[in-house]
Amino acid sequence: SADSCFILRTKLEGTCRWLQGALSRYAEVSGRPRPGFINGGDGKHEHPTQEFLDEFSFLEQLDWNEDHIHIALTGDLYHGRTIHSKAEGLRIFRNVEVDLIAPELLSMPPYYVDKMKANGYQVKVYESLDEYLASGKVAPLWYFTRLQLERMGESILERAPALRRSVTFRKDMLGLLPEGTRFYHPLPRDRLNPTIPTFLDELPLNGWDAQSANGYWTRIIEIGMVSGLLGHDFDGAFSMEPEIVEDFILEASAVEHSKPEYKVGIKPVEEGIVIDHIATGEPVEKIWSYIEAVRKILKLNVRSSHGVYHSFKGPEVYKGIISLPDIISFGEKDLKKLAAIAPGCTLNLIRGSKVAKKFRLSMPPRIYGFEEISCKNENCISNPKHNEGVTTEFRRKSGSTFVCLYCEREHPFRDIWDI
Repeated sequence: SADSCFILRTKLEGTCRWLQGALSRYAEVSGRPRPGFINGGDGKHEHPTQEFLDEFSFLEQLDWNEDHIHIALTGDLYHGRTIHSKAEGLRIFRNVEVDLIAPELLSMPPYYVDKMKANGYQVKVYESLDEYLASGKVAPLWYFTRLQLERMGESILERAPALRRSVTFRKDMLGLLPEGTRFYHPLPRDRLNPTIPTFLDELPLNGWDAQSANGYWTRIIEIGMVSGLLGHDFDGAFSMEPEIVEDFILEASAVEHSKPEYKVGIKPVEEGIVIDHIATGEPVEKIWSYIEAVRKILKLNVRSSHGVYHSFKGPEVYKGIISLPDIISFGEKDLKKLAAIAPGCTLNLIRGSKVAKKFRLSMPPRIYGFEEISCKNENCISNPKHNEGVTTEFRRKSGSTFVCLYCEREHPFRDIWDI
């Protein structure tokens, strides 16, 4: 249970996640109970409390049947954090069909579309309500959001009338809806240009009034659960943070092999280190970019030789090598940083012209604590421009894609570095 419960609504994305970690650690070292946190919406990231309310309302309409949901999401899908939350929230249903309806300028960010597809949803995309209604297969549940055009600059405001028309319901559309259709909306509506006009208020389509009323009950339950007043009889499985296995640095046997003869560039090292197999198999230009990144980020501004050379893996396979005769030690933090910059490379410690130690480095499961990395989402709590002192941390999602711990923005591996 929590003695303190914080309910946050903030423009900075990831604030609740950061505070939960930071204050929980403080509570642990100071012997205090851990506080509870409820995210009431952060930037254009997500809105978990609204999602809890929405899923409750959908289940109520579907007579608590979790087998299947077919829902249309329309309006400002780009900024709508209540829409973004559905990428995960709709997972309570076993089969999910989602129709995304918005003009390109207001379309769902690819990150959330990809997340929906990864969760097994059937996703279809339309640019207007007219196009959608003409498709022939219309969802019985619709979820509207208001257009946040004020966040998109003056050039977009000039196109506001056309954008609104594409996602605003009209009277002539009523006959195209399947029987029993319900509309939902995370109120309030836009006073001047509502996507659900007021002529719908008295029709059976109105599901937003009941949805709004549900908000009181669901949020009281949330506060009670987070505060430890409810939920003692819960016997299900709790959501757990996945265990992070830090096995990306492996010490290999330093077996002596005959050294290749490089005709130019690389000189034998008697004492020092050699970083080998940098970006093996990549195009030559890309290998050079990795070499430059290693030197710049690790501040290897010392006497050295480096270059791109043939690999033993094939006649057209190249690799990068950096030879550093003046460096006689390489700490664990530097090894981790090297693995994060150039995964797949090896580091050889040379003593008396022989390999004394060899380390094989692979892609780390997380990258954090380095001054040279930052989340490129300017609205993230960890972005340096906010001066919040938040330690940047990325978790590996798959392949070479990393996700910010706080705002969950995806970054290609090379983009997390400030180079």
